Amino acid sequence: MSAMSAESPSAAAVQAVRECVHAGLKALCRVVVGKDQAVRRSVAVMLAGGHLLIEDLPGVGKTTLAKGLSRLMGGSYQRVQGTNDLLPSDLLGVHLWDAASQTFRFQHGPVFANVVLLDELNRIGPKTQSSLMEVMVEGQVSLDRATYPLPDPFFVIATQNPMDHSGTFPLPESQIDRFACVLHLGYPDADAERLVFRGEAGAERLDTLGPAMDLIGWRLARGLVHAVLLADPAMDYVERVVARIRKDKGFCSTRAAGHWLALAKAEAWLSARDFVTPDDLQTTLGDVMAHRGTMDDRRLNRDDRREQLARLLSEVPVGWKP
Repeated sequence: MSAMSAESPSAAAVQAVRECVHAGLKALCRVVVGKDQAVRRSVAVMLAGGHLLIEDLPGVGKTTLAKGLSRLMGGSYQRVQGTNDLLPSDLLGVHLWDAASQTFRFQHGPVFANVVLLDELNRIGPKTQSSLMEVMVEGQVSLDRATYPLPDPFFVIATQNPMDHSGTFPLPESQIDRFACVLHLGYPDADAERLVFRGEAGAERLDTLGPAMDLIGWRLARGLVHAVLLADPAMDYVERVVARIRKDKGFCSTRAAGHWLALAKAEAWLSARDFVTPDDLQTTLGDVMAHRGTMDDRRLNRDDRREQLARLLSEVPVGWKP
């Protein structure tokens, strides 16, 4: 779609943006088949301005989903394969001596892209993982007393294998907290897998995807999501749930609660509503909080954690209706 003004968009412009996003969603669902809910949630994370963590076994479509999302957004794209010898400079960049000008010149690293795919993030050593902290929160790189802003929009997609696989490093809690959402794809069903075997879906069909809209359109969509109404009763409900998670010794930072609200707003906007409902909050809680675990057991199985969160939601009263 063509560029639009982000200032007071008309109803027609808002509808056009939403239609572009849904068209992109449908196209991606024809590539990542049998995982419509995961695809929608991934796009919602993009709209919310967060970053996405995809956890699962090798070979179930994590990288295909990540590449498909990058094609929907368009703009610049970089993929980094996680290895244990990757250095911070391999991600951020480095100052090189320019003999012609007799000065140091900054050579940008792969994080200077609109979409950055960190494949097998937990194969990267702790020192290099820590170099992503500032990048994912502040959208900038500070190096040698200089600050370099990253492109806007900036979206990190990371994949990781189960922690019991050899050659993996656990992600520190401070880095896990920077991911708005965690997804688990699982094995495809028989019909979806057959489409992949026939070359009618999966990685072989990535070339059929193009940008759903230009970067200005994505920035406008993000602004529209941010403007979705969160009424005081909804905020009261959020505070009750957050308090309960913390009382149960769950890890729920203020940043995590903000991610939850942003993702709920994105789901509301995708459903053509300008306000958040209890359903938006309840259906997104597990994906936002499952990877953060509990204060007592950070390595808790994600499915167990989701079950705990579901029980918590059943016990905390909503207290209002939209």
